[in-house]
Amino acid sequence: MSLPIEAYFLDPHSHGTLQTRIQQMIANNVLTGLLRPGDKLPSSRKLAQHLGVSRITVTLAYTELLANDYLTAKGRSGYFVSDNAPDPTTYRRPPKRVDAVDWARALPQRMATQATALKPADWQSYRYPFVYGQTDPSLFDHANWRLCALQALGARDFSALTSDYHDADDPELTSFLIRQTLPRRGIYAEPEEVLVTLGAQNALWLAAQVLLSQRRTAALEEPGYPALRDILKLSRCHLSMVEVDADGLPPEHIPGHTDVIFCTPSHHCPTAATMPLARRDALLERAREIDALIVEDDYEFEIASKDNPSPALKSLDTEGRVIYVGSFSKSLFPGLRLGYLVASAAFIREARALRATVLRHPPGHLQRTAAYFLARGHYDALVRKISRALTNRRRAMLAGIARHGLNMAGTTAEGGSSLWMRAPEGVDTQVLADRLRTEGVLIEPGHTFFGQSNAPRCFYRLGYSSISEARIEPGLARVAAAINAVASETAQ
Repeated sequence: MSLPIEAYFLDPHSHGTLQTRIQQMIANNVLTGLLRPGDKLPSSRKLAQHLGVSRITVTLAYTELLANDYLTAKGRSGYFVSDNAPDPTTYRRPPKRVDAVDWARALPQRMATQATALKPADWQSYRYPFVYGQTDPSLFDHANWRLCALQALGARDFSALTSDYHDADDPELTSFLIRQTLPRRGIYAEPEEVLVTLGAQNALWLAAQVLLSQRRTAALEEPGYPALRDILKLSRCHLSMVEVDADGLPPEHIPGHTDVIFCTPSHHCPTAATMPLARRDALLERAREIDALIVEDDYEFEIASKDNPSPALKSLDTEGRVIYVGSFSKSLFPGLRLGYLVASAAFIREARALRATVLRHPPGHLQRTAAYFLARGHYDALVRKISRALTNRRRAMLAGIARHGLNMAGTTAEGGSSLWMRAPEGVDTQVLADRLRTEGVLIEPGHTFFGQSNAPRCFYRLGYSSISEARIEPGLARVAAAINAVASETAQ
């Protein structure tokens, strides 16, 4: 018997080339028993017509399946399932087991209760995605990234691709950071003072693990980065939430028993406030008074709208108190997962040892590809392109917000890629976000940025890194209409 040709279809959610997807479709039919040894497959011409692909694509897929012994060819008769194809009985799901483990007792810590908001995996399918931190494919330099990745796969870089660095980093990436990236922020470092990480979040985790314990206290911004709050909770340290104002973290409100201060002075998360120079000096003085360390997350400095962005706190530090966290994941793409720590050699030595124990090092091929992309000028060109686009989108955002009567809670002083907003009292922005999703609009409810149990429900964040300029105004119109609708329903 043979399957009717109508039973052959490509899964719209599968990935890869057409050839790969056709191979996967046929292999799955064999493994699930829909196709059995001796069954005849449609001719390459008929299957190509049915699937709407070229005949050569189907022929190449059949050829690969022949090589893998899923199929056999019989002269002019066509293609058949091979007698040596995998037996579907070996792939049947075993009976579901019943756990005898009391997981409530066996798990001393709860990792799955974190407050960090998750973005929908299909955010690109929404017409108005006001989401933060995602890559706009129309802006990214695919061609040059691909060329750099191919070069990093070459024989010359065989060692970078295949070696176990143990606790070391790619020397070319480290060299670029020291010579090019850090001096732009006024930071001058030696190789032993730099550590490459798997993104800024990994850098923050390493810092928390090295610096904190159950007997130590960390001060952090309120509201602030939700993932950092989750990281600090796992360290079991004492937390002091310090409420920010229009200039960011107020140094005078930091408790005297604080050991480590976490802050985002150049671009506060999520309000986008920029800490003035006088307050930066005051923060360093406060840290000196109470003998505390500062972890500075400089997560978005590349895309500030000013030609001369505010100096990094690390550049003002004369005592080695500041541990600097940077990231390429924000300016390139979040899936890159490359960041870095810059601090005194004594700290970096401990962080390096911890990183080696947990994950050895970030993949060598990824580091070398990034090093080539940076060194050849592609990164700077990309950042300029992104900055121009974000400046235009920000202008459209501010105009649309004014036109539709929306209220900003954060600052408009500098760049970045998001705006902190406030809905009228009584409007729960989680309810608002759920309503807007049905209309093709994505926003981020703001309560997850607060650590307090009775977090305000009226804040929300609008990102504009992933939405085209043309869709900003109509998207904001839908946000305003939904706010009015929710406010009216709440008032009744």
